[in-house]
Amino acid sequence: MANRHGFVPVLHAATDRSPDEVDTLVAAEAVAAALVRLGYKTEICFVDFDLSRLEDLAARQPLLVFNLVEAMRGDDRLFGIVPAVLEHLGLAFTGGGSADISTTLSKCRTKQLLRAAGLPTAGWSVDGATCEPGSLYIVKADLYHGSVGMDAQSVVTGAKTGAEIADRRRRYGIDFFAEQFIDGREFNVALTAGAGRVKLLPIQEIVFEDFADGQAQIVDYAAKWDPDSTVYHATPRRFGIEAREPMLAKTLAGITLAAWQALSLGGYGRVDFRVDDQGHAFVLEVNINPAIAPDAGMVAAAAEAGMAYDDLIKTIVEDGIAHHVNITKARNHA
Repeated sequence: MANRHGFVPVLHAATDRSPDEVDTLVAAEAVAAALVRLGYKTEICFVDFDLSRLEDLAARQPLLVFNLVEAMRGDDRLFGIVPAVLEHLGLAFTGGGSADISTTLSKCRTKQLLRAAGLPTAGWSVDGATCEPGSLYIVKADLYHGSVGMDAQSVVTGAKTGAEIADRRRRYGIDFFAEQFIDGREFNVALTAGAGRVKLLPIQEIVFEDFADGQAQIVDYAAKWDPDSTVYHATPRRFGIEAREPMLAKTLAGITLAAWQALSLGGYGRVDFRVDDQGHAFVLEVNINPAIAPDAGMVAAAAEAGMAYDDLIKTIVEDGIAHHVNITKARNHA
């Protein structure tokens, strides 16, 4: 079976400097192993600012590039560079394209587009000036993902958001904004998309267990990346909402599809929600190319749907090829 389908290199730009980057290294090894089992020739390729490496890769005529580049030198603002170069070189690749990443990289810009499309998203302020003084807000990084810069002190009253945004900008050197804090439940809806079709995976809820009174129930950086922290183990995922609460599941699925279509996205992704105590759902973020290491939420959702890891990787590869074929046909007929 080996090598019968073609060459599919796994591309990344991660180092071992932070837990979220190490997660990408783990994913690269897992994806490469899956590709071998699926019958592809592969190798793991590191890319940095020297983008001539991508030209070298193109010369080897890969069937498809499995793109795991989420940032370069730890900078999420460079997320879209590699897909743009791959598009320029005419190479098929997995996940969202440069336009998809441009649309979703800024959380504030995504919110503007969602609201323009009539979709529910939590209110926000780029500097805290328009926040209601007595209401709660969560201060988040705008152009960085993976809960970078988020901790237990990120939830503050509107009166303090301006100072908190300024303080975190100084500490982290990146832009932050204030988002209305929805005190309620948190859900993720993962999906795959290719050849004009979108497939939703089972909805997962992030359960907040044993949080202290007054402790904000959020998935901060420690909850995502620090196994030695209490919150890491206090935020397990749970499935089954489709059977337990079918109306809520229908609402989340409908908004997910509407958001994906309104933003004209492709590849695979995840839409994150908070649901308040009255059952109103609000989109927090739309994530292109979410983590796919073996312990990632998207992989767990796929498993809940009966898809083994290799099945998920096969789906992502086939969707990437189909998407490239459709784009090529459209250009040829333009």
